[in-house]
Amino acid sequence: MFERLQKKWKVNGLQLALILCTFAIGGSATGFVGKKVMNALAIQQDWLWAIIYILIVTIIWPLAVLVVSIPFGQFKFFTGYIKKMGEKMGLTKKESGES
Repeated sequence: MFERLQKKWKVNGLQLALILCTFAIGGSATGFVGKKVMNALAIQQDWLWAIIYILIVTIIWPLAVLVVSIPFGQFKFFTGYIKKMGEKMGLTKKESGES
């Protein structure tokens, strides 16, 4: 599994470890911050709480992994990763010349 990720992302073993740590810490930070924001909002309806939480986490996650990627030296990888995600979701347009 790790070899496939290394080939797909074109990274070495150390970079892969740093990327995976960034995903883990960024995801945990996203959940932590999202929960704090939701507690501050004090929403009573469960269905509304779930919808707003999903929206907040969706907004916070890219920012969290970008911030966490800086000390791990993986900022360039994550800017490209998030850009590709945006393209796949139809939020941004592909730049010409890229495949």
